[in-house]
Amino acid sequence: MFDFFSPVMDWIQTTLGMPLWVAAIGLVIALTLIVDLLSWVVFWRLGPLLEKTNNRWDDILIQALRRPLRIWLWVMGALLCLTVIRYHWEIDWVAGHLSQARAVISLCLLAWAGLRAVKLLEKRLVFPPGGHRAKPMDADTASAVAKILGAVVVVVIGLLILSSLGVSPSGVAAFGGAGGLMIGFAARDMLANFFGGLVIHLDKPFRVGDWVKSPEREIEGVVEDIGWRLTRIRTFDSRPLYIPNSAFSSLVLENPSRMFNRRLYETIRLRYTDIERVTGVVKAIRSMLDAHDDVDTNEQILVYFQSYGEHALELIVYAFAKTTDWAEFQTMKQDILLRVYDIVREHDARLALPASELHIAGPVAITDEMSGDNAQDAAENVENVENNENADNDQNATSGATHSRAAPDREAPYTSSRQRSRNAGRGEVNDASQDHDQESDA
Repeated sequence: MFDFFSPVMDWIQTTLGMPLWVAAIGLVIALTLIVDLLSWVVFWRLGPLLEKTNNRWDDILIQALRRPLRIWLWVMGALLCLTVIRYHWEIDWVAGHLSQARAVISLCLLAWAGLRAVKLLEKRLVFPPGGHRAKPMDADTASAVAKILGAVVVVVIGLLILSSLGVSPSGVAAFGGAGGLMIGFAARDMLANFFGGLVIHLDKPFRVGDWVKSPEREIEGVVEDIGWRLTRIRTFDSRPLYIPNSAFSSLVLENPSRMFNRRLYETIRLRYTDIERVTGVVKAIRSMLDAHDDVDTNEQILVYFQSYGEHALELIVYAFAKTTDWAEFQTMKQDILLRVYDIVREHDARLALPASELHIAGPVAITDEMSGDNAQDAAENVENVENNENADNDQNATSGATHSRAAPDREAPYTSSRQRSRNAGRGEVNDASQDHDQESDA
């Protein structure tokens, strides 16, 4: 193996007095260093040149191979040094392990280079080089393509590693047939999330950066990442939500980011006393909406007297904004509502508030045209009232030790009014009896 370098090693051994195996290890390290420097110079000079070509994939391969290749050179040099040590110390059982180590390490570094190439490919699909005719691809589609290619690279390299370790592909297939069923049951949730993520990438109900909401699950926020197992959504209070992809297969989801307009739907309430001014108010509001700069006149605009409410006349204002930005829509809505208020005031109308009216019946007047019988009945009723009041007063007098002295003062107005009623009744009774005596004398 080292026959080609035997003159160099003999010269090193005779000149420096080193053993042959040490000279061989030194020679391997020197050659590895030289090759590493040459590869670095080549990649350093070749990368910028390939970026200027019409092909947009060649520079990706150079960038993907740059670091793994340098690591591979040094690892192979180290394994070659171990081979020299094995020959010198005659360690035969290491030979098979060294060959397997070379294959496994080479395949792992190849997989690393492939994954780096896939990552660079994703960026190049989204951002093609300047002046190139290729159209940029959306980030979600590029991410899906990159993930599929990465999965293919991992599976293929994994099978090659198993084959280099002595595992037969047929045995792997047999294990996949028998044990795959058990693995499928054990990892059914993971597989469901995997296929759920695949469906999201294919159907594209939302993309990274979209504002999504689900009223039934209380989910609302901005999509930050769509993975193979989870989708990360950042809520408006800056909390991250991690949702399994399988949940989106049975989830009703809204995507307000894909709206063409934002809708303005308001109810304006006027007083019932302004019903004659409703027609003018409606026409003025409609004219204002037609002339408003932020209202989309290509969409439907409705301003109508809708119904008689419980306490107001209800008018609907229905229009669409040109913008879909939430902050700009709120500014437009505020301006329209203030203009509606000005229109209502200009037509000598007022906005209605819930109100109630209380009607109180007038006082009952007592006239002097009562008959003698009615007067007699009134006098008897007055006497009965006096008897009851005297009994109540006697009872209150027996238990009045607990009353305060201020009680008679509080009851004085009420008592004086009652006394006046009794006096009036007595006067009417006396007048009636005098009239009756005069009639008898006659």
